[in-house]
Amino acid sequence: MSPREPAPATARRSRPAVLAALAAVLAASAVAACQAPPTPAPTSVAPAAAPGRPDGRGDAPRSERPDGSDGTVPDGTTVFDDALPAVANLDPVLRDALQDAARDADDDGVTFDVTSGWRSADYQDRLLREAVAQYGSAAEAARWVATASTSPHVSGDAVDLAQTGATEWLSGRGAAYGLCQVYRNEPWHYELRPAAVDDGCPGMYADPSEDPRMQQ
Repeated sequence: MSPREPAPATARRSRPAVLAALAAVLAASAVAACQAPPTPAPTSVAPAAAPGRPDGRGDAPRSERPDGSDGTVPDGTTVFDDALPAVANLDPVLRDALQDAARDADDDGVTFDVTSGWRSADYQDRLLREAVAQYGSAAEAARWVATASTSPHVSGDAVDLAQTGATEWLSGRGAAYGLCQVYRNEPWHYELRPAAVDDGCPGMYADPSEDPRMQQ
């Protein structure tokens, strides 16, 4: 082909065509990138709860003393297991009321499993230290765990029951035995209120920090 001959039309259009095709590819890639779903952020994992107060069933943390001499109890302990210090060291009138109620509840297929009863002062102190560590302050811990000098568990005047039917059964019938829930935030915690047999259970405190006995 001589220098004066015009280049074929296909040759003149080859460079613009390539550029146009490249632009189209880049545009399509940009659109696809905009439509792609964002990469989800990593899901944070909540830290495990530290031991301290009884949990939702009223379970207290286990002790290093397998004989239960500090008041800890093995799983399956009932109000009739008075060979264990946690039950044996309860106020006798409270224990008798619990056993009377448990016999009647048994007719309804309900068992009174004890998760905490009497506690040694050392064990109560440990629970309080753990509660302070868990909740970050003594004031917040006081909503769940009393001091050894004020706790009705240390004096043998309180019992915690597993929430497997016993607490529901007692919520409607406990007053007839003088057994009352004391704190609204602890449906597992029961104490003896003899006057409740005639007058019904007194009003509950929101939590132990409102109980005047805890202010001593």
